[in-house]
Amino acid sequence: MNEREMCAAGRLHPGEFLKDKIPVFLLQASGMMALCVFLWLTGYGKGGCVLILICRGLAAVVWTLAEYRNRKQYFSQMGQVLDKVDQRFLLGELMPPSFRLEDRMYREMIRKSNKSVIERIRRMEGEQQEYREYIESWVHEIKAPITSIALMCENDRNEGPQRADDERIRRIALENQKVENAVDMVLYYARSDEVYKDYAIRETDLQAVAEEAVLKNKYYLIQNQMQVEVDCAPGTVYTDGKWILFILNQLILNSAQYRARENPHIWITAEKYGHGVRLAVKDNGAGIQKEELPRIFEKGFTGTNGRCQNDKATGMGLYLCRKLCGKLGIGIRAESEYGRGAEVILDFPVSSFVQGDTVKERDI
Repeated sequence: MNEREMCAAGRLHPGEFLKDKIPVFLLQASGMMALCVFLWLTGYGKGGCVLILICRGLAAVVWTLAEYRNRKQYFSQMGQVLDKVDQRFLLGELMPPSFRLEDRMYREMIRKSNKSVIERIRRMEGEQQEYREYIESWVHEIKAPITSIALMCENDRNEGPQRADDERIRRIALENQKVENAVDMVLYYARSDEVYKDYAIRETDLQAVAEEAVLKNKYYLIQNQMQVEVDCAPGTVYTDGKWILFILNQLILNSAQYRARENPHIWITAEKYGHGVRLAVKDNGAGIQKEELPRIFEKGFTGTNGRCQNDKATGMGLYLCRKLCGKLGIGIRAESEYGRGAEVILDFPVSSFVQGDTVKERDI
């Protein structure tokens, strides 16, 4: 057992304890030998010297066993304290009392060190909170001009412009949608650790949410000649529709980015299963290599497709989807055959917020 394993287990290993006491044993042995030489030179017989050595040795053994028992109990108590608390940096405040001077000194030094750590953690949390609030404020401010641009493009198209102007407006609307998607990702990433502050459970129609996600990306899908089929009826679940819209939006964008070269297609379907509803987003695109499939939800992982087909991929889309699904209590997994498409599946369990026919909305 190494030093780290002993600390983690809160146990004092006998071998390590004896090894630590070797200098003390050597000092005691030297003193005993010097005493025997002195007694022998002053006329004591061999039998008397041996008797003194035996008594001194027994006393040393008893002292060693007693100290080992005392230290073992002390460190076992600290190990139990560490096992019971979540915030282990508070050990200095929870250490059991000890009569030993060095234990009291260690405890005081640990308390001072932990106090400094706690103060630094609080400063960092405050700085992160300020940064998150600034990001959310910035996102809300920039969404106003993004919405205005989208409305102007839509109004200009409805006025019957020339074909060249119509194509130019469509390109502007497409780029504006890309900006909005990027801004949404920033906002949801900033909020992903505090979903409970913007979380409302209510009855959600997956068909309506899926159609809204498709409509939101219509210019991008048209540009890539993507065909989309939505069949999510019956697909009523109890969740937060706004967060599900973001997740579906990311899955649709992924399917469009890694689309098939011929007849690219996306299928969004829902079906009931034993304890809930299963929503699937399937495409016939590039697919995912078998060895990369377990890693696609990792933060920053882009895989072979991301490096070869889209050098600007950040690897954040699916990571955010998994993180938000974890916060919402939704299962998420992926299936794929490389070169023949991929399928991402969301499992909505029976909601604990529903009792009979009553929906309990909750803003935590």
